Amino acid sequence: MHRNRISASLWAVLAALCLFHGIGLSEEKPQYEKLDLAMSVNGTDIATDTKVANRFARTVEDQSGGRIKISVFPNDQLAGGNATKGIEMVAVGAVDLAAYASGTMAILDERLLVGTIPWVFTDYKQAREIIDGTGGEHYRKILADQGFEYLGSCHNGFRQITNSRREIRTPADLSGLKIRVPGGEISIRFFKAFGGDPIAMSWGEAFTALQQGTIDGQKNGFSVTNSAKVNEIQRYMTVWNYTYENYLFVANSAIWERFSPETQKLIREAALEACEWGRQLVENEEQEIEDKFVKGGMKVTHLTPEEVDAFKEVITDLRMYLQGKYGSEACAAFGMK
Repeated sequence: MHRNRISASLWAVLAALCLFHGIGLSEEKPQYEKLDLAMSVNGTDIATDTKVANRFARTVEDQSGGRIKISVFPNDQLAGGNATKGIEMVAVGAVDLAAYASGTMAILDERLLVGTIPWVFTDYKQAREIIDGTGGEHYRKILADQGFEYLGSCHNGFRQITNSRREIRTPADLSGLKIRVPGGEISIRFFKAFGGDPIAMSWGEAFTALQQGTIDGQKNGFSVTNSAKVNEIQRYMTVWNYTYENYLFVANSAIWERFSPETQKLIREAALEACEWGRQLVENEEQEIEDKFVKGGMKVTHLTPEEVDAFKEVITDLRMYLQGKYGSEACAAFGMK
């Protein structure tokens, strides 16, 4: 009994010391509910959104001890390849989670396009800072009104321009060039402002049109330009970061509300970690891809801030029009006055 009393006393002292120093004698792990969730992304198997979504899914499964599994479906498989239908499926709860470009999500509310106004951001550092602050809150508010829970944002990349005819350094160099665009008011009005000829065309048709000379150029980030092998048939690339695009990670709000607080915390933290990983991936890969382009014979031109200013001046009216269209609240969230 004497030994038992001493042991009990020592145990009490040890427990008190651990409590004082913030150390738990036995830490209980959260008990996650068992879930099988579906996640849609629009990109191919090797696209950035798919890579980030797969990392997100693995993290959630690992951290939950295998109780929460997320199946990622690239190429909008669940919607037959139709991104608009894919977003609708998340909205009605037929799909639990998704990652879509902000430009694609803008079918819900055009104010989601505010971050794509030409030259809102000058570099990735600025994009990160704004989106992780007031910009992200803008996304959260807009998406909540449409039945979506905003979980995070990952770079889709800055848009550059390639063409087969000449180096582009001044606004006049765009005059007369036939540039493939995906459609949409911003792209079409942007290139027309410089005397260019924007041609709306599906990306699946673009390579052949570029190869045959039906169009002169295209605008995309390094990753897409590389994966589509456009560098093999285009002589010139201008790096001007003229517009930024990102992927928005979302969940259906009604489904999200049914998750326990512990599950919500896990999923949100895993989404943020994966998005940050994806951002770094995009930023690191761009220099590697540029080096590959140059080695392959492409002339890559980086515009100076002064050269970019000349382009900005031409589209002053367009920028003002778009800011008025999306509203002062949205513009303020992205650092525009």
